[in-house]
Amino acid sequence: MASNTSTWQNLGKAKLDSINNSIPSKWRLSSIPSIEEQRDVTSSFIHSCGLSKQEIDITETDAVGIVEKTTNGKWTAEEVTVAFCHRASLAHQLTNCLHEAFFDAAIEDAKRLDKYYAENKAPIGPLHGLPVSLKDQFHVKGVETTMGYIGWIGTFMGKKGTGQEKVFESEMVKELRALGAVLYCKTSVPHTLMAGETVNNIIGYTTNPKNRNLTCGGSSGGEGALIGLKGSPVGFGTDIGGSIRIPAAFNGLYGIRPSSGRLPYEGMANSMDGQNSVLSVVGPLATSARSLRLVIKALLSQQPWLHDPLVHEIPWREDQEKEALDLMKNSKLTFGIYKNDGIVTPHPPVQRALDIAVKTLEKMGHKVIEWKPPSHKRGIDIIAKIWMFDGGVDLHSSLGLAGEPMAEQVQALYGSAPIEPLNATKIAEVNIAKREYQKEYMEYWNSTKDQTGTGRPIDAILMPLAPFAAARPTKYKYLGYSAIVNTLDYTSCIVPVTNIDKNVDVVDKNFKPFGEQDKDIAADYDPEIYEGAHVAVQLVGRRLQEEKVLAMAEQLGNEIARSR
Repeated sequence: MASNTSTWQNLGKAKLDSINNSIPSKWRLSSIPSIEEQRDVTSSFIHSCGLSKQEIDITETDAVGIVEKTTNGKWTAEEVTVAFCHRASLAHQLTNCLHEAFFDAAIEDAKRLDKYYAENKAPIGPLHGLPVSLKDQFHVKGVETTMGYIGWIGTFMGKKGTGQEKVFESEMVKELRALGAVLYCKTSVPHTLMAGETVNNIIGYTTNPKNRNLTCGGSSGGEGALIGLKGSPVGFGTDIGGSIRIPAAFNGLYGIRPSSGRLPYEGMANSMDGQNSVLSVVGPLATSARSLRLVIKALLSQQPWLHDPLVHEIPWREDQEKEALDLMKNSKLTFGIYKNDGIVTPHPPVQRALDIAVKTLEKMGHKVIEWKPPSHKRGIDIIAKIWMFDGGVDLHSSLGLAGEPMAEQVQALYGSAPIEPLNATKIAEVNIAKREYQKEYMEYWNSTKDQTGTGRPIDAILMPLAPFAAARPTKYKYLGYSAIVNTLDYTSCIVPVTNIDKNVDVVDKNFKPFGEQDKDIAADYDPEIYEGAHVAVQLVGRRLQEEKVLAMAEQLGNEIARSR
């Protein structure tokens, strides 16, 4: 428990001051408009905040376009890094999206890359000069990792005197550096990581830059807000119930949840470490699908299976990507459409986004059939039990280090105190139920072969990511549409579709709820409040089908964008 002279409030304020003071004075805004004054701080608004024309050109180029220029000498790593540091500074002031800003170190790294390029006339790697942001679970030398916990300030994951504070680096951080990436900031999370909104007792609440009435999502929410404001071209988050896909969807981005064991997680901070029944996975968010492919391919080229014992030895499979692209372009795919799980009804704009995606696929010549899988409620109940294996002991213990309160959004799941952890027998029962559910779902997928006309089962599922385009503060009350993917360990990619139009996405006066939860969530939708928010869908493939899912998501997203 914190002493009277160092209360959690004082510690939190000191940390917040250090974060805000890491923003160079030349990039600080003289005033921040209220939400009423400026709901949408993207595009034209952020352009008016002191960015130069070159900085706008650089920061509005996607990751692939950036490395094309940094690897041919058209842009230096230093000028690209400075541009993103500037825009990230603005993004933080507008949304509270950063936990750490280490711009000076990043600029020095960029200068070393430029020196290497000048001497060797070649890039150091495929990500040469690419700024990459990181969720505050990654350990980076010289930088603190708090994960939103006040009790972790000045420690190594809550422990003092380990000798690892600001020295240890996560495996993926080492690999990104080897590939030529420039690391420059770490982004905000909800303490505990177990929430669809981003809030903690250090930075407060991280808002959605497209509509600051709404959440940016969670738990990789800072990544979503930062990339949504183009303060980063690509960043990495983690996902144990939707935490990559939720911020991607809410901020109009592409984001992929790979299956467990595809990308390295070794050496990262985490909640409930050692719970291996449903593993948290790491994956990228970006402004384009091709940017996701760029960084995944680059990381796999580092052979992460040699340094992370849980990573499968699966290099990037060009043949699978090519096959998926050929089928996508030749109108020979079949998709299952899952519009409603029978528990919570998607809000009107989410329903419209699904309709747009279905019509786009059909226009492209693909077949869409109704998806009628085993009960999603069973799968959701399984993962909910897994999240509670330790009774919340780990989360409450970390909060107890400084005596800080648990955010309302987390308390809804974990209560005000720990409960009795499950014993080994009960955990085994849940693991058996999970395996049996995965097997039943797998066989249902296989059975669709008789409906497709292609000689194979459906290629992917199209479904909501959440019942809302983005939740209002404290109102992210249902994780079922995202968490079911984690139970199954499927690959899933977010595809941006449209924006809410209050004149089109009106309240359904004929709505009949499935129950009180459905009624409650439907009542949270107000077209006036939600106006302009991003709306997305998720495309779900089978386990370890990252190449195929990305190829399909990119083609679908491109066609939707062309049709707008």
